[in-house]
Formats: sequence, structure tokens, C-alpha cells
Amino acid sequence: MDPISEARLGEVHPALAEKIRSMAEMLALENITIKVTQGLRTWDQQAVLYAQGRTAPGNIVTNAGPGTSWHNYGLAVDVAPFDDGIPDWNVSHPAWKRIVSVGESVGLVSGSAWRTFPDWPHFQLTGQLPVNPDDAVRAAYATGGKDAVWSDSGLDT
Repeated sequence: MDPISEARLGEVHPALAEKIRSMAEMLALENITIKVTQGLRTWDQQAVLYAQGRTAPGNIVTNAGPGTSWHNYGLAVDVAPFDDGIPDWNVSHPAWKRIVSVGESVGLVSGSAWRTFPDWPHFQLTGQLPVNPDDAVRAAYATGGKDAVWSDSGLDT
């Protein structure tokens, strides 16, 4: 993975980072290059994204407010296919179906199948986690940050 993607992976849960690296390696065998476009987000960064298209200019890009995205806890990343250094955001491109398929094959949850707001770039860890962070997750974060969330979710490093 490129240095920017690696820096972003360095801020998320190690199990997630390894699954994304495996996904990238598998896709590279098919000449599909992915990069991590988003990783860990602060609650303030999430608030800015949530405001976009609502109280700030731009299109709506998320339905998750602060504390309601796994990005806020280092348990989700967004990826995109890149061609000649340029991301391809057209989800009808065949690469996207392979990205989702390979991501799911390594044990990640893809946001592409979400009914109300499909989020093709989004991948998060599976396991004992609810689809969205709940009050218990936010309480763990308030007392011990992302490490407490990882521990309480059975995702110790």
C-alpha cells in the first residue's frame, strides 16, 4: 500500500489494517489498485462531514453523526480503486464489485449493501460489533477512548 494508506492504517485497529492489506494484495493480483481514502475520524471531523449537504454546502456524504460511525473508533476505513493516481468513484465500474467481494471474503462488512445509504467505499470489522456504534460503545469511548472500545468489543490488540 502507498505511504498515505499505510499512515491511515496505522491509526485503525490492527486486525482491520491487516484485512485491508490482504484485500489490497489480492486485488493487486487482478491489477486493481486500492488506496485508503479515510480511516480514523475524530468526532469533530465526523460533525463536519455530517453537516455537508445539510447545514454546509455540498452533497450529503454520510448519515452518521459524531459518535455513530465506526470510523470514530478506528474500526472502519474507506477505500477506492485508483488508476494512474486518480480515484474512480463510479461504483458501476467492475472494480467496485471485486473490491466488495474480496473485502467480504477476508471477513469485512461492506457498506455497499446498506439499504438506506449504500456506502461502497466503506469497510468495517465484523464479529461482536453492532452494525452501528450504540450507547455502550460511546460510553466505553468516553471512559477510555478507542482502546476501551476495542477491548469491550473483544477486539484487543
